[in-house]
Amino acid sequence: MQKVKVVTFASAMLGAIGIVGSACADERFSSHFGPEDQIGAANYLTSEVTLAASKLISEGKVYSLGMEVSRDTPAFAPRGVAVTVFSPGQSGNKTIGSNAGTYNDDMFTGWLGVGTQIDGLGHLGDHHTYYNNNHAEDMVAATGLTKLGIENVPPMATRGVLLDVAAIKGTDRLEGGYVITLEDILAAQKAAGTEIRKGDVALIHTGWLDLVGKDNELYGTTEPGLGLEAAEWLANQGVVAVGADTWGLEAVPHEDPSTFFPVHVKLLAENGVYILENIVTRDLAADRAHEFLFVLGQAKLKGAVQMIINPVAIR
Repeated sequence: MQKVKVVTFASAMLGAIGIVGSACADERFSSHFGPEDQIGAANYLTSEVTLAASKLISEGKVYSLGMEVSRDTPAFAPRGVAVTVFSPGQSGNKTIGSNAGTYNDDMFTGWLGVGTQIDGLGHLGDHHTYYNNNHAEDMVAATGLTKLGIENVPPMATRGVLLDVAAIKGTDRLEGGYVITLEDILAAQKAAGTEIRKGDVALIHTGWLDLVGKDNELYGTTEPGLGLEAAEWLANQGVVAVGADTWGLEAVPHEDPSTFFPVHVKLLAENGVYILENIVTRDLAADRAHEFLFVLGQAKLKGAVQMIINPVAIR
């Protein structure tokens, strides 16, 4: 299975900042939705928000925003996936009645954070403290998270907004390590002819995903991505999720090399905003489809941290 060398970057960061120590209460991570809240910004998803988003459909054109996933999909090392197909009927298996019939079955082996994916609120925290001051010792078990699991995420049917940062920078693909600033986000918002609103899903087009299958090494070693100021601004607008056509959403290397995925902490742990990675935005960008109905219903695998997804945009 092909692997990319993202693990080199991750290992260096972990060693540099020392992800060790005990959990602590942190006001940054408290939810204004209450001490029992487990869904964060998904609280902004209301019937009114969904109804308004449905009225954006004018053509009925449907976009698949998920990438194909296989054993060769580059991923944050050591992640990978494999599908094994069994054909019991073809092997003469007679254990099911007198005629086993002809059928195929399949077994999935791998990580759930490969390809197009949603990061749940239990994915990244700081000093063992996660969204709404949930501490690792109280919620993390080898058999699954007991809080903030992916099964808690409600279905999303809301307005999606494409922010084509590559276009406003006059390029087909941003450079690896480029930090998307608040000014970039505001310029892309203006170009889209709309404003980010509470309940939206904001998707950023960088062109980076086009490297998959062409230069997996470059794709996985670095990436352009969201900066902290821009991430905080998006969270303050009340977005439910922020996604991009990159494997980690934020710039790698980070703005501050002593930190470990600070934008993840800002969105997930501090604001309860979900992160969507490896979103296939190229067709939306090509059609200049800046507003659309965004639909996502992920598999509810209890206790999972993240999930492979195939969200849909309809315009």
